[in-house]
Amino acid sequence: MVSTILIVLVSLIFGGIIIRTKSILSGRKGPGMFQPMHDIIRLFRKGSVYSYTSSFITQIAPLVYFSSVVIATLFIPFGQQKGVFSFQGDFILFAYLLTVGKFMMIVAALDSGSSFEGMGASREVLFSALIEPAFFITMGSFTLLSGKISLAEIFANVHYNSHLSYFIGFLAAIILMLIAMVENSRMPVDDPKTHLELTMIHEVMILDYSGFDLGLILYTTYLKFAMYGALIANFFIGQLPLVQSIAVFLGIQVLFAIMIGIIESFMARFRMNHNPQYILILSSLSLLIFLGILMFLGKII
Repeated sequence: MVSTILIVLVSLIFGGIIIRTKSILSGRKGPGMFQPMHDIIRLFRKGSVYSYTSSFITQIAPLVYFSSVVIATLFIPFGQQKGVFSFQGDFILFAYLLTVGKFMMIVAALDSGSSFEGMGASREVLFSALIEPAFFITMGSFTLLSGKISLAEIFANVHYNSHLSYFIGFLAAIILMLIAMVENSRMPVDDPKTHLELTMIHEVMILDYSGFDLGLILYTTYLKFAMYGALIANFFIGQLPLVQSIAVFLGIQVLFAIMIGIIESFMARFRMNHNPQYILILSSLSLLIFLGILMFLGKII
């Protein structure tokens, strides 16, 4: 439960850290740390408007999207403490809970009847399908290393005692960070600030949303970022005492948000036809983790 509470708290300032980082690097004063949450709260106070061509799917999709991410956070452990839900093979359910939410948003984009939103939905499906192997190869590799098949036991049994093991942990953190950026449609795969429909992915899918529904979608993005940050933090918390674990958790979350701000400040968005190549590179990097673990276990020389 500690992990879930910390994820919710971090999600409140995650977007603000990204914006402040980008503002500082571009030499601008920029908005305050809590401006993203202020905007979301303002949207929560407004009503939602629905197209007469849409069905109930458009109305329930944001709630399903939000609920799937919230439930997924309940599986994430905190150091030696298990998540609210923990059982053998839970990381598989964790991944597909996120898929349920994304599926509903894709169906809702098609439900709108807009050709632009359908175009964004098709791109979202492609990128989600391409990023899935990277996550499962990474988690499967650590399952092999720890000999366990639940998130809590995997992280509890990951120990760093050699240069190779440190390299594996660092590479896994990078892969999860890049997966989070693809899943949340950030640079260099997508630009959340663009208003050109032909190059949009996630933004074009939510063009028909307003008010409370739009606020829920935007907040879910920050919640999902904090959730991936929690996964990264668990690689390094280990058996630290509670106070030190919380400090490491918060430090990694802040560093995660700063890294996103740096990447978005200095990287241009890829051309659309280069995105699949970039995402497939993540799967190749996850294979390096798999080979590294085989070497660590002495399976190959």
